[in-house]
Amino acid sequence: MHAEAIVRLQDLTVRYGRFTAVDRLSFEVPKGCVYALLGRNGSGKSSAVRCLLGQQKPAAGDARVFGLDSWRRRRRIMERTAVVPETPDVPPAATAETLRPFMQRVSPQWSPAAYFSRLDGFGVPRRTPFGRLSKGQQRQLSLALALAGSPELLVLDDPTLGLDAVARRSLYEELVGELADRGTTVLMTTHDLAGVEGIVDRVGVLAGGSLLVDEPLEALKLRWCRIRWLPSGAVPEATIGHALRHLEPHAYRPGADHAVVRGFTAAGLDRFREEAGLEVTGVDRLPLEEIFIALCGADNGGGAS
Repeated sequence: MHAEAIVRLQDLTVRYGRFTAVDRLSFEVPKGCVYALLGRNGSGKSSAVRCLLGQQKPAAGDARVFGLDSWRRRRRIMERTAVVPETPDVPPAATAETLRPFMQRVSPQWSPAAYFSRLDGFGVPRRTPFGRLSKGQQRQLSLALALAGSPELLVLDDPTLGLDAVARRSLYEELVGELADRGTTVLMTTHDLAGVEGIVDRVGVLAGGSLLVDEPLEALKLRWCRIRWLPSGAVPEATIGHALRHLEPHAYRPGADHAVVRGFTAAGLDRFREEAGLEVTGVDRLPLEEIFIALCGADNGGGAS
């Protein structure tokens, strides 16, 4: 494992009977990185995260956190890790106040002052039973519980699911502040691609249990572009299609005045322009959401998440 890697999966395989949910998955999350593991429902994200947290034994391969085997050393790992699950696991009758002594018993480094400071900032009432809080307040309380322990690794499983725009922004602002203050390493799964685009460092995209992409977000966005040009009836469609090979076309419809490419480079654009004899009018960088749809739009998922 790389000296700075906090999370490492190597050839991880998960099976349910004859169905392979995760197929030889390998990636690393460097220290201080915010890594987004993306995929449609059924792509294998949840199975991979369960193995990473020592909640499920893989059929093959290796899952390590802090260099420790996740299945065999789960207790040691969880002393340094906080998890905000997709489905909150707080008892419905518990309140923010009654959770404080419990958390102090199970985690000596857990800070009541940091906990209540975040709750007050979020506007989450201290004495309202968890089951009566809004979805946004439940998520905010879960995040406050997790961050009050100053974890070295924070695992977020679709943290903004069901939240309105205001609650999403509040959660991300708190997360960004935590990252700036402590350099916490974060692994998250999410469907809120537009929301996380401003905080994610690296992206992994799963489809059918296999990793399609694993690279820095900025590098990914530099490769994926929409190229636009002035139409020219004098240029044969075959010539345009052939010239696009320099940019690795992903989507191009004959007769159109644009194409989505996944291998953009300045040199490739020059070769396309010269070979096709077209006037290029624009190069548009694609947002993460459009890149994800381009990669996974045809993936119907599988039977396990």
